[in-house]
Amino acid sequence: MSGKTTLIDHPLILHKLAMMRDKDTSTKKFRTLLREISMLMGYELMRDLPVEEIEIETPLEKMKAKALSGKKLCIVPILRAGLGFVDGLLELVPAARVGHIGLYRNPDTLEAVDYYKKFPDDMGSRIVLAVDPMLATGHSAVAAVNHIKKTGATDIRFLCLIAAPVGIETFHAAHPDVPIYTAAIDRELNDHGYILPGIGDAGDRIFGTK
Repeated sequence: MSGKTTLIDHPLILHKLAMMRDKDTSTKKFRTLLREISMLMGYELMRDLPVEEIEIETPLEKMKAKALSGKKLCIVPILRAGLGFVDGLLELVPAARVGHIGLYRNPDTLEAVDYYKKFPDDMGSRIVLAVDPMLATGHSAVAAVNHIKKTGATDIRFLCLIAAPVGIETFHAAHPDVPIYTAAIDRELNDHGYILPGIGDAGDRIFGTK
């Protein structure tokens, strides 16, 4: 079974992404742009959230309206760069819970090494949005979803800003049931596992570190 990758290429997203790619964009501006893009991408990511009919009263009459059915959401950023998505997504769904997975990439093997994880209760009843700006080798994303599945979660979506073809292939090979949502599919990885042309190190650009 092959996985599904959705390219969210709305003009506003493409414009903001172009600004984020620019090496001269400041840390503050980069962080703001990521928050804005996360909201725009979140609309697409959540377009199939379940709704139910409720009865309300407008200033003129009673009516039946559509509202979210109460299906619980959990946003799981992959630390540290994934934190850049959280504020924007929480603005869309303020009641969502937030879990965390801490992973770093071994510089020699490029494999993911985990150092922290914390999840809300009842993950099996939640829609889980795993988020990380970059899907490069795919190892960190695969490891993160492995941990999420161990909690009993079955409805999982992966959101990234930029993906590399090899990362998409690696992720879908491991998790064909988890769709990927991305704003861009870039050309390739360099020898250090960074996406080209990419945006550089997303964590460093979000937090102003090197």
